[in-house]
Amino acid sequence: MNDAMPEWTRVPEDVAPRMNRTGTDCTAPKARRVRVECGELPFIIKRDGTWLYRGSPIARKELVCLFSGVLKREADGSFWLETPAERGKIEVEDAPFVAVELDWTGSGNDQVLSFRTNTDQIVTAGSEHPIRVAHDLLTCEPTPYLHVRDGAGRLPVEARISRAVYYELVALAEPCCVQGRRMLGVWSNGCYFPLGELPPGEDMG
Repeated sequence: MNDAMPEWTRVPEDVAPRMNRTGTDCTAPKARRVRVECGELPFIIKRDGTWLYRGSPIARKELVCLFSGVLKREADGSFWLETPAERGKIEVEDAPFVAVELDWTGSGNDQVLSFRTNTDQIVTAGSEHPIRVAHDLLTCEPTPYLHVRDGAGRLPVEARISRAVYYELVALAEPCCVQGRRMLGVWSNGCYFPLGELPPGEDMG
């Protein structure tokens, strides 16, 4: 259509479909691209956060950050790299990320804890990003994790909190009674996250 056409032949844009120069309706549904299933991909994320491709570390951090941005977790707990065009399953030894740095402001229940991961994501602990502590079945050694983002099911994508950062959390910890148990934990964004149970006889004051 051009400006020489009579005014009455023009249809308002909110009524007529938007057309491109070839006259094709640009608002018509497009054929949906079928995502290619690639099966097992030769990627492994080590427990220390190192990404391996065909057994060799990926040296460029930019690439690691790019891949980590398309990392998904399925309801069965498996990890996948997924783009609009293709997806493939990868191996993760523990958690795909590592929390390597801690920053905090405030104190008590006004305290806010922010973590930096090995891929430079900043995650602030709170109701949407809880901290949990798992214990080894044999040694009972604690391993803390931070919820980075949701997965497809109840299992989230997490960052393992490094040992050095965990020691910082312990230094910030305060005692609190949780469901009748005397716990030691940290506050962030109004949420209390237990790190461990206080030994019998330990003063909560």
